[in-house]
Amino acid sequence: MTHLCFGRRFIQRPQGAERGDKVAALTASVCSAPSKRCMERLRRSRAKLLERYRQAGERACGPAPGALLVQEVMEQEWQALQAAQESRPALEDPDELAVLEEIQQELILQEQSVLEEYERSLQFDEECLNAMLDGLDASDKVICPVCRKNNLTVRNHLVFCQCGLYISTQVSCGMTEEKLRSLLENTLTEHSHRCFHNPEFTVTSGMEEETSLLMSCPVCDSWTILL
Repeated sequence: MTHLCFGRRFIQRPQGAERGDKVAALTASVCSAPSKRCMERLRRSRAKLLERYRQAGERACGPAPGALLVQEVMEQEWQALQAAQESRPALEDPDELAVLEEIQQELILQEQSVLEEYERSLQFDEECLNAMLDGLDASDKVICPVCRKNNLTVRNHLVFCQCGLYISTQVSCGMTEEKLRSLLENTLTEHSHRCFHNPEFTVTSGMEEETSLLMSCPVCDSWTILL
């Protein structure tokens, strides 16, 4: 005998239960809608998932954050299903619970895929940032924070790059490559003290069509105009 735990309910389920047409009908008429609602809840809970993932390193002995979120979403769906079907008998049939368990397992697998994708994205961002910082330390040249490949050129009151970045700075500030390098380093260091995520650099146009170099972070919801 195996035991199914769902929504804090423990139901004994015989191994090798024959579901057949009954399960197929249940999946089509009862569980397809809950599954879609579960996925929608997971999409809305993505920020919560990422926050738990960031805290995973601080809870070495705790359960996986994805499993926590899936369990929470399934709990919500279980309560919604019970409220919507008060006139129908409680879902205690092993076949019905087996289908709901399959939905739960599918959601867990998809959450694991999200975590792996997010981890790869973090690793790529870290490698790019390290390459840019290495470029700052290796020479007097400044790596462009937008394309992260080419060197920035500072000439007169202009800062430009082969990638298309072209920004006019105030003549009074006397911008130099050394000042620009220091500005980037200090801004990145300050951000790293309050947020682990690597910020993004973009070129934006203002009201008077003047371009600016903007550093923003989608995690801590911060932004800074550098130039």
